[in-house]
Amino acid sequence: MDDCRPPRARAGRAAALVMAGTGLYWIAVTYLGAQAGWPTRIRALLDLFALAGFGLGLWMTWRAYRLGRDE
Repeated sequence: MDDCRPPRARAGRAAALVMAGTGLYWIAVTYLGAQAGWPTRIRALLDLFALAGFGLGLWMTWRAYRLGRDE
């Protein structure tokens, strides 16, 4: 498939998908951890993974912003 969208649009869309996916992941593991009675240590580790995902999404958003400024 030939993608003729500008790079800023692709980068912004990818950042949005990462942020949305991370949010859904965080909601799911919080719910599952509470229902299954996972230890606090495991739940904290999964929260750190979500924090890393949000950090990645922020970095990707910044990169999309920079792509727009360079055009």
